[in-house]
Amino acid sequence: MAAFGNGGYGYSSGSDGEDEEEGPEGYRKGGYHAARPGDRFAGGRFVAQRKLGWGNFSTVWLAYDTLLKRFVALKIQKSARDYAHAALHEIELLSAVAKGDPTNSKCVVQLLDHFKHSGPNGQHICLVTEFLGDSLLRLIRYNRNKGIGLSRVREICRSVLVGLDYLHRELGIIHTDLKPENVLLVSTINPSKDPVRSGFTPILERPVGNQYGGKVTSFSEKMLKIRARRAVAKISLRRVSLGGVGAEVEKERSLDGISMKCKIVDFGNACWADQRLAGEIQTREYRAPEVIIGSVYSYSADMWSFACMVFELATGDMLFAPKNCQGCNEDEDHLALMMETLGKMPKKIASSGTHSKVYFDRHGDLKRIRRLKFWPLERVLVERYNFTETDANGFADFLRPILDFTPENRPTAAECLKHAWLN
Repeated sequence: MAAFGNGGYGYSSGSDGEDEEEGPEGYRKGGYHAARPGDRFAGGRFVAQRKLGWGNFSTVWLAYDTLLKRFVALKIQKSARDYAHAALHEIELLSAVAKGDPTNSKCVVQLLDHFKHSGPNGQHICLVTEFLGDSLLRLIRYNRNKGIGLSRVREICRSVLVGLDYLHRELGIIHTDLKPENVLLVSTINPSKDPVRSGFTPILERPVGNQYGGKVTSFSEKMLKIRARRAVAKISLRRVSLGGVGAEVEKERSLDGISMKCKIVDFGNACWADQRLAGEIQTREYRAPEVIIGSVYSYSADMWSFACMVFELATGDMLFAPKNCQGCNEDEDHLALMMETLGKMPKKIASSGTHSKVYFDRHGDLKRIRRLKFWPLERVLVERYNFTETDANGFADFLRPILDFTPENRPTAAECLKHAWLN
């Protein structure tokens, strides 16, 4: 899955960097629209500049709005009926978001326009949003998965909680897929990637022969370049790990001067609280326990995902990364990991879902994973991530109530904003 989830609005292409492509097989009837720099949309108003990324549902382009003279993100949905239906659902939600936030201060991406575009592969619904920066996933990886520091984490928390409070309390929307890929910084990490800060002159005509920087690049040439880059990277890493002659030490990366203001994006899976989606929601590692056991979910499921994401920002690692184990599946491993960190799930909750009997016995214990190794959150922060006792206790004090197994006990976004740790 790309950094866009279902095709969001970020800057980052592929899952993280330039080494993943959507592949030519997606460009057929019902699939992606093959846009090129200089292509015009909406009667000529929006001009494609360069591709920012892609998702399972769409590609996203940097575009120039010739009417308002500004850069925007243009999301071009695949044309098949299911994708068009998903795009209309997203437009409905984002229109409500924009209508309730005329000052653009609620930390949720702003929909600026939407229209249909006809191409060789069918009719594509297009969404135009404000241009934003890199995803929090890109930020985590940019900092080499080392954790970005608690003061930066607090800043990001404030933005995300303002966005969640707006979605939950004012609009009645559950995002259902909150994760680092779906929160974007307002500006790019690298100023040269920002069209305004880098002084990029907009392309207003299609380059002759569709040239990129003076030469035509085919898909196969691009893949060869990507493979060559990967091979060089592997050799460099081998040198580092061997520590032999010519060993290269990774350079420290500074986060100074990078704004941590951010916005929630990608509403492809979001729903109204009174029209919940059937079936499973949320990306695996950020999935709430009530979703795994097939119980009722609400806004508090987003809060669980938020806490998982915040832990990842602070440490560089996922809080829960379940896998299939001998004699158990990913769901069971996930529930076991939760209980090892947070304590035993209350029997009332364990037995409340449609899948409860699959995982739990009548005492509320896991059927197939009998021996849990308890390692509480504070101790994990101190012993694995070298937090001071003070930092670990303060941070865990903020996170633990949000990671309550009982969904209605979790604090709301508004309540979290008042927590001492944030202030």
